[in-house]
Amino acid sequence: MLRRLFADHASFHSVTFRPGINLLVADTTESSRETDSRNGTGKSSLIELLHFLLGANAGKKSLASRRPLHSITFALTLDWPGNGQVTVERRGSDAGFVRIDPDVRHDSGSLFDVTGPAVISTAEWNRLVEQALFGLGSDHPGISGRTLLSFLMRRIASKAFNDAVRTFPQQSEAEATANLAYLLGLDWRLAAEFREIAARESTRRQLKKAVDDPVWGRIVGSVADLRGQIALAENEVSRLKEQIASFRVVPAYEELKNRADSINRRIRVIHNEDVTDRRNLEDLQTSVSEAADPDTSYLERAYQELGVTLGRQVRQRFDDVQAFHTSVVRNRRRYLMEEINSVQQRLESRRREREQLGEELASVLTSLEEGGALEALTALQQALAQKQASVDALKHRYEAAQALESSARQITAKRAELQEAMAVDLDERQAQTSEAILLFAEYARRLYGPEHEAYLAIQSGTNSLKITPFIDRGDSRGIGNMVIFCLDLTVAVIAHRHGRGPDFLVHDSHLFDGVDDRQISTALSLAAEVAEEEDMQYIVSLNSDDLAKAVRRGFHPKDYVIEPRLTDRNEEGGLFGFRF
Repeated sequence: MLRRLFADHASFHSVTFRPGINLLVADTTESSRETDSRNGTGKSSLIELLHFLLGANAGKKSLASRRPLHSITFALTLDWPGNGQVTVERRGSDAGFVRIDPDVRHDSGSLFDVTGPAVISTAEWNRLVEQALFGLGSDHPGISGRTLLSFLMRRIASKAFNDAVRTFPQQSEAEATANLAYLLGLDWRLAAEFREIAARESTRRQLKKAVDDPVWGRIVGSVADLRGQIALAENEVSRLKEQIASFRVVPAYEELKNRADSINRRIRVIHNEDVTDRRNLEDLQTSVSEAADPDTSYLERAYQELGVTLGRQVRQRFDDVQAFHTSVVRNRRRYLMEEINSVQQRLESRRREREQLGEELASVLTSLEEGGALEALTALQQALAQKQASVDALKHRYEAAQALESSARQITAKRAELQEAMAVDLDERQAQTSEAILLFAEYARRLYGPEHEAYLAIQSGTNSLKITPFIDRGDSRGIGNMVIFCLDLTVAVIAHRHGRGPDFLVHDSHLFDGVDDRQISTALSLAAEVAEEEDMQYIVSLNSDDLAKAVRRGFHPKDYVIEPRLTDRNEEGGLFGFRF
């Protein structure tokens, strides 16, 4: 049971709880605003502080993290199984740690029993709460102590009164019913598997959207496209492996490569020189054909026809000139022939050199083709590694794409299998389901009489374990809140009876919004009876006008109202003793 809520701030109104029903009453005026945390009296803040001290996350919007409160140390004393009582302290400015007194860790590893206080992380405190208050072991996938507490202390800030089987609107039905299954003694592991299927289904939908997207689709890919890409990539890998297997490292590879380049350059030079010499040879041969002895016979005929008789001296001189010209022609022809022979010799010499170079180049190229440098082999190996990595990546994408295409069938089959297993399990746990169904029906009949249909349906659904509380009195907020009241009381009683939950249930005054006077009176009377019979504690904050309605209907609150009595008539009347 919860014993005392207090703080190190002088104006804070400590709250002492007792066994049975505890009514924290707030006097209101016509200007009261119960949903405004700044102007309210602190009824909802009481539940927020209880959650904070029992390990709730302390985000920037949490009550204890607000600037006027973040330096205040709040504390809660509660009964601790096997250790009497424990006091936990926590401050908003250092919300990652709590101080517990005494140290209730049984597996702290100390050689001696530690009876003094200890500072531990909030995460470790949450594990202690799960183990001690809910009997959860180390392995409980899908079950959270924080979620279980949220069913026993619903928070208006989380909109926990919107749905009987959820503690906040975004909570999946599979997650909520798995935790309810634990409290009710059903097979929570089977129920939690629905949560895993829902997670897989959500992932599949996201991947399907990605595949359908024109940009992301190219990254994810389809099975058909990836199959073709893998085939091409594997063929490239095989080709690279064959090249590496047949590769021979040539030690003098660079020298051979340089020699081949040198031969190529020399062959090009020879070709250019041959072109020049052949052009010169043609010119020389043309010049030889044109170098002939001059014909002078026409001169004699010309002189004879003119009647001129050449004298002996003139003739002698003419013969000398003719002999000179003949000598010149003969010398020119000899020179030209010598040049022709020289050109032909150069051409022949280069021809032989070209043949030798060709043979040498062929030998060098053969050596280069048969092997390569060590750097070339390393480059091939790197290319192979990169291509192999690409193949592996394609195969992973292929597996993901294949799983995506087959996941819908697998999820449907798994869901049908799980639904059948859950149905069989519910048949086998008839005692547990009957206990919950009968208890809920009894509480509902107390509120609305036996003439109105009321039931708690527990069945195996398609997407989750289905827990459906129902009271046939119309679809109104007040009726819905009383459905929550009956369900919470049923869950708390069953969990406490069988050691799966603590001995307290806490409700906010918002539970009675829209509820008729008779049902408020009956609900408070029922809670008082159940708390006494089950040796439990029921804590509820209540507006004074709602309490007055219950009193008029026969409820006697004298022994149940606890201190302080809150009011919003002045700043000191609220839970914190000041406005913020």
